[in-house]
Amino acid sequence: MIARAIAATLLFCMMNSVQAQSWAWDDGTVPFVVSPEEVVDRMLRIADVGAGDSLIDLGSGDGRIVIGAAKRGATALGIDIDPTLVAKARANAAAAGVTGKAAFAVGDLFEADLSRASVITMYLLPEVNLKLRPKLLALEPGTRLVSHDWHMGDWEPDETIELRTPEKPVGLGGKSRIHLWIVPADARGQWIAEVPGHGGRWEFEIAQEFQAVTLRAKVAGAGRDLTVRATRLRGLEIKMAVTGLVGAKAWNHLFRGTISGDRISGDILVSDGEQQRTIPWTATRKK
Repeated sequence: MIARAIAATLLFCMMNSVQAQSWAWDDGTVPFVVSPEEVVDRMLRIADVGAGDSLIDLGSGDGRIVIGAAKRGATALGIDIDPTLVAKARANAAAAGVTGKAAFAVGDLFEADLSRASVITMYLLPEVNLKLRPKLLALEPGTRLVSHDWHMGDWEPDETIELRTPEKPVGLGGKSRIHLWIVPADARGQWIAEVPGHGGRWEFEIAQEFQAVTLRAKVAGAGRDLTVRATRLRGLEIKMAVTGLVGAKAWNHLFRGTISGDRISGDILVSDGEQQRTIPWTATRKK
């Protein structure tokens, strides 16, 4: 315990993020470092936490993220391996008057059941995030993941914000970065859509790595691919901007849809440069 106390003191003196790899203890746990209240607020805001959400904070410390989520109307659970911190968090929740929506448990975050969460928050370390990543990617598409400072390797965030936090004793030189990931739906494969009046049968071939998708699109019988100008997959929502000749006329098609298993449904914003209209569409993934 003396060695850990000395290490913790040294930790609070370190300001260079390059040293982050040495922060985890030998047993895989992470020392408790307080997130400034402004960071807590931004983490909850970037995930749009509110009533109806179920938030789980991994490594919940003194409970401030869980308490903040409960004040926004969410049901929140904090998990920490340190019983002393869990007791402190419970006392803080009672003082804040949110015990009905804020709960805390002593536990191993790697063994915790995260399946009911719509939002996961964490202030861990890169190597811990990477170890958790397969478990996080397996959550329901649309689940929001928020990390203070640290990344997920080659899984790029959907959004990142940076703010100055001179009161933070460790980290990125007086700054904090807040990263948001949204667990992506599985969009991979070949999809067939029927769009009456605009080419009829469309064929899409989608490749995917995390939320990054690449797309080939064509109208059946047209003989060549159309130009795909942009794509985006954000949780269950997909957008695909496709330009080219359909029925001997140049059109812009912005496909917008929601993925549900092997089906996409939504609408298409169709434009020829002079006029535009919206038409419905659905697509089915080929087995």
